[in-house]
Amino acid sequence: MSAGPAKLKNPVLMGTVGAAQGLRGEVRVKSFSADPTAIGDYGHLHAEDGRVFEVLEVREAKNVVIVRFRGVNDRTAAEALNGLELFVERDNLPDDDLDDDEFYYADLEGLEAFDAEGRSYGTISGIFDFGAGDLLELKGPGKRPMLIPFSEHAVLEIDLESGRILIDPVAAGLVEDKDDDPAAPFRPKEG
Repeated sequence: MSAGPAKLKNPVLMGTVGAAQGLRGEVRVKSFSADPTAIGDYGHLHAEDGRVFEVLEVREAKNVVIVRFRGVNDRTAAEALNGLELFVERDNLPDDDLDDDEFYYADLEGLEAFDAEGRSYGTISGIFDFGAGDLLELKGPGKRPMLIPFSEHAVLEIDLESGRILIDPVAAGLVEDKDDDPAAPFRPKEG
């Protein structure tokens, strides 16, 4: 553990530290990489407070990986890390491993959301998962941030090169469906 740069240029969340494991300074980490044991493969991990962590050992456990960091040698030091989010610089992640329809969530931030008519709904300012699926936060000038589902119905196309996503504003919950007339009487569908 050593002091490092306070902020990464383009941080990507790689994992969150959980409880201490055993007495040797190991911690449970929820890894967000496709291969959970690859959490240390892309360089040192950075905390938001500027601390830098070097992964010495990683092994799989149920739903988490057990990690030993350089300089974290006992249970007390390991317990102090509980809840810490660990990031890596986006440039350290390999692009050649990605298929054409794959990307890193960090690459979505800053993309502008448009509908088929060319109306802008703001730019992606964050990606969240509260347990019911991923959500994109859209923020427009003078508007409150809005959350839309990151689903194939709401997000129709992602164009990283032009810095845009194509959305269906009805499926995204941003506008009412014109076909749904709230004044019309309810009729169950025949089936």
